[in-house]
Amino acid sequence: MRKVLIITYYWPPSGGAGVQRWLKFVKYLRLYGWEPVVYTPENPEPPAFDETLAREIPEGTVVVKRPIWEPYDFYRKLIGAGKDERISAGFISEERKPGKAQQFSVWLRGNFFIPDARKFWIKPSIRFLTQYLKANPVEAIISTGPPHSMHMIALGVKKKTGLPWLADFRDPWTHIDFYDQLMLSRFADRRHKKMEQQVIRNADRLVTVSKSWEADFIRLGARRTRVITNGFDPADFPERKNIKPENFTLTHIGSLNRDRNPDFLWKVIGELVREHEAFREQLKIRFVGKTDISVFDSLQKYELSGFAEKTDYLPHEEALQVSATSAVLLLLINNTPNAMGIIPGKVFEYLASGRPVLCIGPPEGDSAGIITAANAGPVVDFGEEQQLREALLSIFNNYRNNTETPREEGISKYSRKNLTSEIAEILNEITKQHH
Repeated sequence: MRKVLIITYYWPPSGGAGVQRWLKFVKYLRLYGWEPVVYTPENPEPPAFDETLAREIPEGTVVVKRPIWEPYDFYRKLIGAGKDERISAGFISEERKPGKAQQFSVWLRGNFFIPDARKFWIKPSIRFLTQYLKANPVEAIISTGPPHSMHMIALGVKKKTGLPWLADFRDPWTHIDFYDQLMLSRFADRRHKKMEQQVIRNADRLVTVSKSWEADFIRLGARRTRVITNGFDPADFPERKNIKPENFTLTHIGSLNRDRNPDFLWKVIGELVREHEAFREQLKIRFVGKTDISVFDSLQKYELSGFAEKTDYLPHEEALQVSATSAVLLLLINNTPNAMGIIPGKVFEYLASGRPVLCIGPPEGDSAGIITAANAGPVVDFGEEQQLREALLSIFNNYRNNTETPREEGISKYSRKNLTSEIAEILNEITKQHH
């Protein structure tokens, strides 16, 4: 077995979407001749914990953990949060108005913690790994971000060791949807862009999760790029009987920020509730994960609060059970300039659940393309009220008559095992060039 070092901030018992991708690659890498060695913080600050994920780590996997110092205790004091409160990553506010302290903390984060709050782990990690690899050699390194500090660690290790390096971007860096909300000074903006360039130019291969984002990286000067999407693990989806859900439940799983809150969806649902007795009697709206206050403001405005229920976080396998018992799974794309390339990781698990998906976002976007190709449900562009109303009524009628649209079979290419073979292929290529 050839060894590969994987530098990741998110690792069990951390929960949330950031963990799934590399946990699953690690689970299957040995099938393709690569033995993973994972480097991760001992005491991270993840948005959630999920003890159940540790069961997925293959027996005997070497996981090297080192302490990390992050400025979050200071941050909590600043915004008046409790010392055990989790900090959510992507601008989700569960309060009505972010206070001055919260705005100041965003400014601080963007301008002083460059590339992110994990920057204090970069130098100690480069020092430690350079020594560690002398005694425990590997053939390649992988970094996955965000946080992009992981790429800066890999960059430092590559400069010291010359090892071939795959940089994996689960999200963009300076093209992320909230980059313009970081209140960056010109100096900070230049620093972010300079670091991003160093990663793009020094990595032997750059991987990202959607075609549009790959095109963005190519425009930034990346040359050796590849799209490897997120996926689903068939092992997580035992054969399920097709049982009609008790209610007409619309479920959103995962974090839901302000940019992703489609006010017109709640407006149309509010109208349908008033016009259709059957729709009103069977409707339920379910949120699993951090949900921005703006969503509940919209629900209140359209008199839907009584239909909604919210769960903060569920372990991964419980979240999958929830999607299996939903009448409709909501896939809400951020209404932001980079909307075309957004493919939330949950898309593939939504597909594997076999439930109808309602996608709200640009019809020519990458997510829409996947949903349409799988015949998984309607795609409605932002603000298209009439089209949305027709889509909802059509899904509701299918639900009442218990008729399902037949699915395309082509989703096996998104299985985690198949996607891992693509990672192994890249590792084979970059190590061959290196020898």
